[in-house]
Amino acid sequence: MTAACTHLGEILDTEPSGTGCVECLAAGNHNWVHLRVCQECGHVGCCDNSPGRHATGHYSAIKHPIIRSFEPGEDWYYCYIDDLAFDLEDAPPAPSHP
Repeated sequence: MTAACTHLGEILDTEPSGTGCVECLAAGNHNWVHLRVCQECGHVGCCDNSPGRHATGHYSAIKHPIIRSFEPGEDWYYCYIDDLAFDLEDAPPAPSHP
């Protein structure tokens, strides 16, 4: 049996908060590796391979469980609570940044 995310109902139609990691940009940094966008509020944060790990920091502080890749050509999601990466068959196209 394949594991399934139990928090799909928390995915909302949101706009990304910007074109880069909110916290990194506020600190004058552009040193992220990859970007992730929160599927509940649109917060854009950097991945866990980035120095700031701001996407996970957003989850730790706010508890919005699902992020989506904010990288061109990537459509996957990740649920922190279920510790599960997944795709959604009928998902709208992933947002992109310049």
